[in-house]
Amino acid sequence: MEEAHGKQPADGVDKGTIAGKMESAILHLPSGCVTLCEIRSLIGREGLLVLAAFLTLVFLVPVSVPGVSTVFGAGILLIGACRLFGKELWVPAFLLNRKIPSEKLAGALRKAMAFFRRLERLSRPGRLACVASGRPVGFMNDGGLVLGAVLLMMPFGLVPFSNTLPALAVLFLAIGLLQRDGLCILVGHLINLATIVYFGFLIAAGTVVFTAVLKFFGRGS
Repeated sequence: MEEAHGKQPADGVDKGTIAGKMESAILHLPSGCVTLCEIRSLIGREGLLVLAAFLTLVFLVPVSVPGVSTVFGAGILLIGACRLFGKELWVPAFLLNRKIPSEKLAGALRKAMAFFRRLERLSRPGRLACVASGRPVGFMNDGGLVLGAVLLMMPFGLVPFSNTLPALAVLFLAIGLLQRDGLCILVGHLINLATIVYFGFLIAAGTVVFTAVLKFFGRGS
Protein backbone atom coordinates (compact mmCIF):
# COMPACT_ATOMS: atom_id res chain seq x y z
CA MET A 1 0.00 0.00 0.00
CA GLU A 2 1.04 3.59 -0.55
CA GLU A 3 2.61 5.23 2.46
CA ALA A 4 0.96 8.27 4.07
CA HIS A 5 3.91 10.50 3.19
CA GLY A 6 3.46 9.88 -0.55
CA LYS A 7 5.82 7.02 -1.39
CA GLN A 8 4.72 4.75 -4.20
CA PRO A 9 3.97 1.07 -3.51
CA ALA A 10 7.00 -1.21 -3.73
CA ASP A 11 5.72 -2.77 -6.95
CA GLY A 12 4.86 0.63 -8.49
CA VAL A 13 1.21 -0.32 -8.95
CA ASP A 14 -1.73 1.85 -7.89
CA LYS A 15 -3.95 -0.67 -6.09
CA GLY A 16 -6.74 1.88 -5.70
CA THR A 17 -8.03 1.11 -9.20
CA ILE A 18 -9.53 -2.09 -10.61
CA ALA A 19 -6.70 -2.38 -13.14
CA GLY A 20 -4.19 -1.77 -10.35
CA LYS A 21 -5.56 -4.66 -8.29
CA MET A 22 -5.35 -6.92 -11.31
CA GLU A 23 -1.85 -5.83 -12.26
CA SER A 24 -0.67 -6.34 -8.68
CA ALA A 25 -2.14 -9.86 -8.70
CA ILE A 26 -0.32 -10.66 -11.95
CA LEU A 27 2.98 -9.36 -10.56
CA HIS A 28 2.63 -11.48 -7.45
CA LEU A 29 1.63 -14.78 -9.07
CA PRO A 30 3.75 -17.54 -7.53
CA SER A 31 6.35 -19.26 -9.68
CA GLY A 32 5.63 -22.71 -11.07
CA CYS A 33 1.89 -23.12 -10.68
CA VAL A 34 -0.96 -21.10 -9.22
CA THR A 35 -4.35 -22.10 -7.83
CA LEU A 36 -7.69 -20.29 -7.82
CA CYS A 37 -7.32 -20.03 -4.04
CA GLU A 38 -4.06 -18.09 -4.44
CA ILE A 39 -5.57 -15.83 -7.11
CA ARG A 40 -8.52 -15.10 -4.82
CA SER A 41 -6.14 -14.14 -2.03
CA LEU A 42 -4.16 -11.84 -4.33
CA ILE A 43 -7.30 -10.04 -5.57
CA GLY A 44 -8.86 -9.77 -2.12
CA ARG A 45 -12.03 -11.31 -0.75
CA GLU A 46 -13.88 -7.98 -0.88
CA GLY A 47 -13.84 -7.78 -4.67
CA LEU A 48 -15.87 -10.65 -6.16
CA LEU A 49 -16.64 -8.63 -9.29
CA VAL A 50 -12.97 -7.69 -9.61
CA LEU A 51 -12.13 -11.39 -9.32
CA ALA A 52 -14.76 -12.28 -11.97
CA ALA A 53 -13.32 -9.67 -14.34
CA PHE A 54 -9.79 -10.90 -13.65
CA LEU A 55 -10.75 -14.50 -14.48
CA THR A 56 -12.07 -13.46 -17.91
CA LEU A 57 -8.85 -11.80 -19.09
CA VAL A 58 -7.08 -15.00 -20.13
CA PHE A 59 -9.85 -15.72 -22.67
CA LEU A 60 -9.40 -12.40 -24.48
CA VAL A 61 -6.10 -13.37 -26.11
CA PRO A 62 -5.25 -16.32 -28.41
CA VAL A 63 -3.11 -18.11 -25.82
CA SER A 64 -3.90 -21.63 -24.66
CA VAL A 65 -3.53 -22.21 -20.92
CA PRO A 66 -4.38 -25.82 -19.94
CA GLY A 67 -7.27 -26.27 -17.50
CA VAL A 68 -8.31 -22.63 -17.40
CA SER A 69 -11.72 -22.84 -19.08
CA THR A 70 -13.23 -25.26 -16.57
CA VAL A 71 -11.64 -23.80 -13.42
CA PHE A 72 -12.10 -20.10 -14.23
CA GLY A 73 -15.53 -20.65 -15.80
CA ALA A 74 -16.69 -22.51 -12.68
CA GLY A 75 -15.20 -19.77 -10.49
CA ILE A 76 -17.16 -17.08 -12.35
CA LEU A 77 -20.30 -19.25 -12.18
CA LEU A 78 -20.01 -19.53 -8.40
CA ILE A 79 -19.39 -15.78 -8.04
CA GLY A 80 -22.51 -15.03 -10.09
CA ALA A 81 -24.58 -17.58 -8.18
CA CYS A 82 -23.43 -16.22 -4.81
CA ARG A 83 -24.38 -12.70 -5.86
CA LEU A 84 -27.68 -13.93 -7.28
CA PHE A 85 -28.71 -15.59 -4.01
CA GLY A 86 -26.94 -13.18 -1.65
CA LYS A 87 -24.55 -15.79 -0.23
CA GLU A 88 -20.88 -15.75 0.72
CA LEU A 89 -18.54 -17.08 -1.94
CA TRP A 90 -17.99 -20.82 -1.59
CA VAL A 91 -15.73 -22.74 -3.95
CA PRO A 92 -15.17 -26.52 -3.67
CA ALA A 93 -11.64 -27.58 -2.75
CA PHE A 94 -10.99 -29.42 -6.02
CA LEU A 95 -11.48 -26.14 -7.91
CA LEU A 96 -9.65 -23.93 -5.42
CA ASN A 97 -6.58 -26.17 -5.46
CA ARG A 98 -6.45 -27.00 -9.18
CA LYS A 99 -2.96 -26.05 -10.39
CA ILE A 100 -2.48 -23.85 -13.48
CA PRO A 101 0.91 -22.96 -15.03
CA SER A 102 1.82 -19.51 -13.71
CA GLU A 103 4.08 -18.49 -16.59
CA LYS A 104 1.51 -19.10 -19.34
CA LEU A 105 -1.28 -17.58 -17.25
CA ALA A 106 0.73 -14.43 -16.45
CA GLY A 107 1.66 -13.97 -20.12
CA ALA A 108 -1.96 -14.19 -21.24
CA LEU A 109 -3.15 -11.86 -18.48
CA ARG A 110 -0.54 -9.21 -19.31
CA LYS A 111 -1.56 -9.24 -22.97
CA ALA A 112 -5.24 -8.81 -22.04
CA MET A 113 -4.58 -6.00 -19.54
CA ALA A 114 -4.14 -3.44 -22.34
CA PHE A 115 -7.70 -4.11 -23.52
CA PHE A 116 -9.02 -4.06 -19.97
CA ARG A 117 -7.41 -0.69 -19.22
CA ARG A 118 -9.04 0.81 -22.33
CA LEU A 119 -12.42 -0.60 -21.30
CA GLU A 120 -12.06 0.73 -17.76
CA ARG A 121 -11.21 4.20 -19.09
CA LEU A 122 -14.21 4.14 -21.45
CA SER A 123 -16.68 3.21 -18.69
CA ARG A 124 -18.65 6.06 -17.11
CA PRO A 125 -20.27 5.77 -13.66
CA GLY A 126 -23.93 6.73 -13.72
CA ARG A 127 -24.68 6.06 -17.40
CA LEU A 128 -28.13 4.50 -17.91
CA ALA A 129 -28.50 4.27 -14.14
CA CYS A 130 -31.83 2.42 -14.49
CA VAL A 131 -29.91 -0.60 -15.86
CA ALA A 132 -27.41 -0.59 -12.98
CA SER A 133 -29.59 -0.22 -9.88
CA GLY A 134 -32.68 -1.73 -8.32
CA ARG A 135 -33.43 -5.22 -6.99
CA PRO A 136 -35.18 -6.72 -10.07
CA VAL A 137 -32.50 -5.30 -12.39
CA GLY A 138 -29.77 -6.51 -10.04
CA PHE A 139 -31.21 -10.03 -10.15
CA MET A 140 -31.17 -9.93 -13.96
CA ASN A 141 -27.60 -8.60 -14.05
CA ASP A 142 -26.31 -11.28 -11.67
CA GLY A 143 -28.16 -13.83 -13.79
CA GLY A 144 -26.23 -12.47 -16.76
CA LEU A 145 -22.97 -13.28 -14.97
CA VAL A 146 -24.19 -16.84 -14.38
CA LEU A 147 -25.27 -17.20 -18.01
CA GLY A 148 -21.92 -15.89 -19.27
CA ALA A 149 -20.06 -18.38 -17.07
CA VAL A 150 -22.22 -21.28 -18.31
CA LEU A 151 -21.59 -20.27 -21.93
CA LEU A 152 -17.87 -20.00 -21.18
CA MET A 153 -17.86 -23.60 -19.98
CA MET A 154 -19.62 -24.98 -23.06
CA PRO A 155 -17.56 -27.61 -24.96
CA PHE A 156 -16.65 -25.40 -27.94
CA GLY A 157 -13.13 -24.55 -26.77
CA LEU A 158 -11.46 -25.21 -30.13
CA VAL A 159 -13.96 -23.07 -32.07
CA PRO A 160 -12.87 -19.44 -32.70
CA PHE A 161 -14.50 -16.88 -30.35
CA SER A 162 -16.30 -19.59 -28.34
CA ASN A 163 -14.46 -18.51 -25.18
CA THR A 164 -13.87 -14.88 -26.13
CA LEU A 165 -17.54 -13.92 -26.57
CA PRO A 166 -18.84 -15.12 -23.18
CA ALA A 167 -15.69 -13.81 -21.48
CA LEU A 168 -16.37 -10.38 -22.96
CA ALA A 169 -19.97 -10.58 -21.75
CA VAL A 170 -18.85 -11.32 -18.18
CA LEU A 171 -16.16 -8.62 -18.36
CA PHE A 172 -18.59 -5.91 -19.52
CA LEU A 173 -21.12 -6.97 -16.88
CA ALA A 174 -18.50 -6.96 -14.11
CA ILE A 175 -17.10 -3.56 -15.11
CA GLY A 176 -20.61 -2.16 -15.48
CA LEU A 177 -21.64 -3.37 -12.04
CA LEU A 178 -18.43 -2.12 -10.43
CA GLN A 179 -18.71 1.31 -12.08
CA ARG A 180 -22.53 1.49 -12.00
CA ASP A 181 -22.35 1.94 -15.78
CA GLY A 182 -25.64 0.77 -17.30
CA LEU A 183 -24.31 0.97 -20.85
CA CYS A 184 -21.52 -1.52 -20.08
CA ILE A 185 -24.06 -3.81 -18.42
CA LEU A 186 -26.34 -3.61 -21.45
CA VAL A 187 -23.44 -4.45 -23.77
CA GLY A 188 -22.67 -7.48 -21.59
CA HIS A 189 -26.23 -8.78 -21.94
CA LEU A 190 -26.17 -8.21 -25.71
CA ILE A 191 -22.90 -10.17 -26.03
CA ASN A 192 -24.47 -13.02 -24.05
CA LEU A 193 -27.33 -13.00 -26.55
CA ALA A 194 -24.90 -12.94 -29.48
CA THR A 195 -23.05 -15.90 -27.95
CA ILE A 196 -26.26 -17.93 -27.72
CA VAL A 197 -27.02 -17.17 -31.38
CA TYR A 198 -23.46 -18.12 -32.36
CA PHE A 199 -23.57 -21.39 -30.44
CA GLY A 200 -26.98 -22.15 -31.92
CA PHE A 201 -25.50 -21.67 -35.39
CA LEU A 202 -22.58 -23.97 -34.53
CA ILE A 203 -24.94 -26.69 -33.28
CA ALA A 204 -27.23 -26.36 -36.32
CA ALA A 205 -24.28 -26.42 -38.75
CA GLY A 206 -22.77 -29.41 -36.97
CA THR A 207 -26.08 -31.26 -37.13
CA VAL A 208 -26.36 -30.62 -40.88
CA VAL A 209 -22.81 -31.81 -41.53
CA PHE A 210 -23.25 -34.89 -39.33
CA THR A 211 -26.52 -35.80 -41.09
CA ALA A 212 -24.92 -35.33 -44.51
CA VAL A 213 -22.00 -37.60 -43.54
CA LEU A 214 -24.39 -40.30 -42.31
CA LYS A 215 -26.36 -40.13 -45.56
CA PHE A 216 -23.16 -40.30 -47.63
CA PHE A 217 -21.86 -43.41 -45.90
CA GLY A 218 -25.36 -44.90 -45.83
CA ARG A 219 -25.58 -44.72 -49.60
CA GLY A 220 -22.12 -46.22 -50.01
CA SER A 221 -22.90 -49.30 -47.94
